[in-house]
Amino acid sequence: MARDADQIAQDYSAMLGSVSVITNCLDDNNEFCNDMTSAEKKERVMRSSGYLSFMKDLDDWGSEDMSTITAAIKSATDYSA
Repeated sequence: MARDADQIAQDYSAMLGSVSVITNCLDDNNEFCNDMTSAEKKERVMRSSGYLSFMKDLDDWGSEDMSTITAAIKSATDYSA
């Protein structure tokens, strides 16, 4: 199924939301996810990372910048609980 420009923009925005989840969850100075154990944080960031990886692999992104998304995936993968 081909995505139109509006859907691509919506999907990209959702991906940036997942980047925010990863970034905030891994930031110990941020209250987001601070009520979780390290293992729960790992599971949360890996779930978001999996979504990002799946979406990033779509081939119709055009000129969307994926550097922030790639960095978030790497941060999630590198996180050790």
